[in-house]
Amino acid sequence: MAPVNGSSKITTDHRSRSAVVYVRQSTLMQVREHGESTARQYGLSTVAVELGWTAEQVLVVDADLGVSGRFGSERDGFRELISRVCLGEVGAIFGLEVSRLARSSAEFARLLELARLTDTLLIDGDGVYDLGDVNDRLLLGLKGSMSEAELHVLAGRLHGAKLAAAHRGELRAKLAVGFVYDLDGQVVIDPDEQVRTAVEDLFAEFARTGSAFGVVKAFAETGRLFPQRAYGGAWAGRLKWGKLGHYRVLQALKNPAYAGAYTYGRSYDKRRVQPDGTVRSARRTRARDEWTVLIQDHHEGYISWQQYLDNEAKLAANQTNAGARPPREGIALCQGIVYCGGCGSRMGTRYGARHYVHYECVSARDQAKTARCRSVTASTVDAIVSELLLKAVTPEQITAALAVADEVTERHVRSHRAAELTVERARYEADRAERAFSQVEPENRLVARSLESRWEVKLAAVAEAEAALETARAAKPPLPPRSTLEALAADLPRLWDDPDTSPRDRKRLLRTLIADVTLLPTDDPREARIGVRWHTGAIDEVTVNRKGPGRTPATALEIIRRHGATRTSEQLAAELNAAGLTTGKGRPWDTAAVARVRDTYGIPAPRTAAVREGEVSIAQAAAQLGVAPKAVGNWIRKGQLPARRGAAGRWCIPWDEATQELYRQQVANSFRVTRTTPTTAGEAV
Repeated sequence: MAPVNGSSKITTDHRSRSAVVYVRQSTLMQVREHGESTARQYGLSTVAVELGWTAEQVLVVDADLGVSGRFGSERDGFRELISRVCLGEVGAIFGLEVSRLARSSAEFARLLELARLTDTLLIDGDGVYDLGDVNDRLLLGLKGSMSEAELHVLAGRLHGAKLAAAHRGELRAKLAVGFVYDLDGQVVIDPDEQVRTAVEDLFAEFARTGSAFGVVKAFAETGRLFPQRAYGGAWAGRLKWGKLGHYRVLQALKNPAYAGAYTYGRSYDKRRVQPDGTVRSARRTRARDEWTVLIQDHHEGYISWQQYLDNEAKLAANQTNAGARPPREGIALCQGIVYCGGCGSRMGTRYGARHYVHYECVSARDQAKTARCRSVTASTVDAIVSELLLKAVTPEQITAALAVADEVTERHVRSHRAAELTVERARYEADRAERAFSQVEPENRLVARSLESRWEVKLAAVAEAEAALETARAAKPPLPPRSTLEALAADLPRLWDDPDTSPRDRKRLLRTLIADVTLLPTDDPREARIGVRWHTGAIDEVTVNRKGPGRTPATALEIIRRHGATRTSEQLAAELNAAGLTTGKGRPWDTAAVARVRDTYGIPAPRTAAVREGEVSIAQAAAQLGVAPKAVGNWIRKGQLPARRGAAGRWCIPWDEATQELYRQQVANSFRVTRTTPTTAGEAV
């Protein structure tokens, strides 16, 4: 392709600089399917050579293939072109239509101004444009404005056609995996049984686990794969199988197509101008009441619309960054729903050794802890809350509650019925308007336009009535059957105490009735006031004795104080057990428990002989063996050498010839012990 005219405008100065061929197409689909346009643009290099530039001077800029020209700041190739023009390196810019170098009037005007200042020519099939010539500048400006208006009109027509097809539910789009188009263009469930089973398993696992990560874990544990339909390129339309990821699960759970609904306009592009002038686009989702099109029961789905709404609510309840506290692993039943009555903050859950769990106020982390903030063992709170729950869910109370629920259900049905009749009336009016429009002669545009407007108004009324009905149904979902609730109440205690019932299942059941638990302030540190708020608004308050470290019963503590200096820990433990007393955790007393109380309250042990006749202490044995006492103590604690517990828990070693030989062999076989100078049996240690 050679320019039509204007070759005389090309001077020696222009030919002494580079000739830039700018190659661009708006989308990757155009690059893939319209190769002729791409070839014609690359062919402009030959035109530049024919006009006097050497092949070495011709530079092809094709970094913007498949990139929209709406924002020049987003195109690397366009930025390179502008920078070369500013540096005065370009003598001419070649394009099929130079008025389409930039789709934005501001970007195109900037390019023209820079070309004028640097004496750069613009060349296309219509001719050579010298921006220093006012006529050429006016002509290109006019063509750029017309090009922008043309694109706007075409885009408006295309979007209007798409919107009309979408309102009818006939606009075809990429289908979610598990659906295909049949020969009539209708959306149907994939006939491939393996694909159907994989999709059904995803929703079944979510119903069982209640979380998207739980679905991923279940698929991974069993080695199941999930299908994905490829679009574009050589893989277009082909099915690929791979591991199920968290994003894929969320994508499926949030897609209303699996509930048999047709949607359009669920998301939109939001653009932001960065400080450096670049424009960045991001995809944003709309709320359900802002969707452009929502047609329920459009096709057969894998789940019902109510199940889709329930899944949506479960996902929202799992979002901890939004303030939700979903049930997690661990034995603490009230985790996430227990609050401090002293400062009002949420109480965290801390797990210690030996399965010791307690709730503590998190305000201490922010240096906001008050004098009334408390911590409490989880078992103290969980036992009371579990007892209240099991007492609340009884067959008698379920029957009484259902008597009231029947009346509530009847009101729900009445409100739903009114909305259903409104939808039926609106659809009838829309059908009448459609029939009137279809019967008018196409040539009678005056009447046709009026009837078309009336039809659009009726369709909008249908959409509004359907949205109102959906809102009513979502706000008042159907209650569970009476038989299900009665069976649950009768079998609940057994299910609650069943070892196979996981803590997470207990937490889910507990949260269906209990809204939150509050640890209320109390003047007696040995007591705990627990407030339970039910979802019905009722509140229960229970005061119990606290359990845990530092909560030793006063009677037991008095006995240990009185006889601690004269009796051993073993003797005290036997006496406390004989008196029917327990530790702060409700366990029987032993030597270690008495020793912990001694350490906590500074109660001395009796001053008795450390060892009996024929026995030595750890220090004496270590001195005679020539090793560190720590090594001897470590061997004894591991049960490798004989010894016994003496008074106050001290180790006593029978030091006969056989035992001494065992200890010497242990020293000889150990190569990491620290050696010292051994002493004889008669030396002081």
